[in-house]
Amino acid sequence: MHPKDSMEKAIGLQAIAKKAKELEDKGADNIDIANFVVGAKQELTRQKPDPEKYAKAATSAAKWGRTNL
Repeated sequence: MHPKDSMEKAIGLQAIAKKAKELEDKGADNIDIANFVVGAKQELTRQKPDPEKYAKAATSAAKWGRTNL
């Protein structure tokens, strides 16, 4: 992942954490906070994908398929 993209992703993760803390402070349910965090992280990953992690995951899935199926 390009360093610029990595930095932008880190900033996005910090923003997600800050918003989750605000939700907690306002008294939101834990499940609502967890749902927000999961959805926000998925959207961040969609916007800033990491091709290296994708390739590693694809390789691991293929190895698992060859040994377990």
